[in-house]
Amino acid sequence: MRCNYACGTLDHLLARRQFLGAITSGAAVAGGAMLGGLSFLTQPAAAADLAKQQKRVLVVNMHGGLSQLESWDPKPGTPTGGPFRAIPSSVPGTHICELLPETAKQMHRLAIVRSIDTAEDDHGKGAYMMLTGRRQTPAGDFPRIGAVTAKALAPESSSLPGHIQITAGGGGRTNDSAYLGPKYAGVIMGNGQPPQNSSRPDAIAQAADEQRQVLRRAANERFLNRRRTAMTDAYTYSYEQAQQLMAQRDVFDVTKESEQDQARYGKHDFGRHCLLARRLLENGITYVQVSHSNYDTHNENFIFHIEQLGEFDNPFATLIGDLADRGMMESTLVVVLSEFGRTPHINHLFGRDHWSKSWSVLMGGARVVPGAVIGKTNANGTEVTDAKVDHANLFHTYLQAVGVDTSKSFDVDGRPIPIADPASRGIKELLA
Repeated sequence: MRCNYACGTLDHLLARRQFLGAITSGAAVAGGAMLGGLSFLTQPAAAADLAKQQKRVLVVNMHGGLSQLESWDPKPGTPTGGPFRAIPSSVPGTHICELLPETAKQMHRLAIVRSIDTAEDDHGKGAYMMLTGRRQTPAGDFPRIGAVTAKALAPESSSLPGHIQITAGGGGRTNDSAYLGPKYAGVIMGNGQPPQNSSRPDAIAQAADEQRQVLRRAANERFLNRRRTAMTDAYTYSYEQAQQLMAQRDVFDVTKESEQDQARYGKHDFGRHCLLARRLLENGITYVQVSHSNYDTHNENFIFHIEQLGEFDNPFATLIGDLADRGMMESTLVVVLSEFGRTPHINHLFGRDHWSKSWSVLMGGARVVPGAVIGKTNANGTEVTDAKVDHANLFHTYLQAVGVDTSKSFDVDGRPIPIADPASRGIKELLA
């Protein structure tokens, strides 16, 4: 059915206890050459353990405005509740909508914030707020969460981009890193395909391509010796990163995953994108954002949530289960968000309109308390009655969950700019 919608140094991440534990458990410290005193990190088991500890963020962006009443905060049997039941989850006493039966089985690994009030019902402004933690103003632009995460967490030595977005549309680069610069801008994988122009054309032999790169580097070096600026550095970096990315192109190829896994996730786009997200996270990408669209259900809200959440439920639950089975949930923050929720009032087209006054976000992993439910709304879901939070609180919380001190600032050309809104704070009840 088609809906006609109405409206981007690993060693420092190793804790002292884990360092000592790795030595005690048999990492060789004698014999052979030492690498900065940490030769055991070159051993496969220790390297794999270190990779698991690297903090990562996965955001699933439910474009258009997911209905909280058909997902995380159902109100069955009320005038605003709609036709669906609330079903028990793996957390005693916590119920979610019956459209999410597989996700319900994973709720002991997840948490819900049911008390969001952002007071912004515009798609663009709402999305900006939820991804930057600030309101949009003409005075300046702020980097999105992907760029901030890549800047704060991605190892400087990484040869892969720190910020990947998987969308249903075309690929390319984003301009969402603001003052952090193009190094941290998102790389878009359109329809889950490897980044554009990341394979060498057949007409160019490998030897000829290597000669071209030697010539380019020599010309760059000569130019930089006289006219080096931040912009020329960014230009040079983009070329070098492209070369490194091309050498590791298989990381972005979801068809390299087993047929069994492809079947478990589903062969439809969202299933492939979730499996690709797992592959990217396993290969050290710091921030991955998967888009699922379109929840802007001003008409036939219930029919389209059956369709949309029917597609979302199994791949997302499978992804959470796989992250847990691979020991990655402790180091990976998972967030399912929208730009706002949908109205408790059901309109004459059996739809729900834009609603930012009382809605929900799902989180899990990293420092998030498993099974927690923060805040509540009234019986009809029309207002928050406990623990009201907004976009700025959430932004602080996301970053704090992966160990970022949000009271600090980025140094941008010698000028300190706060990482998150200094007038706000995180949701301490949500973090362990």
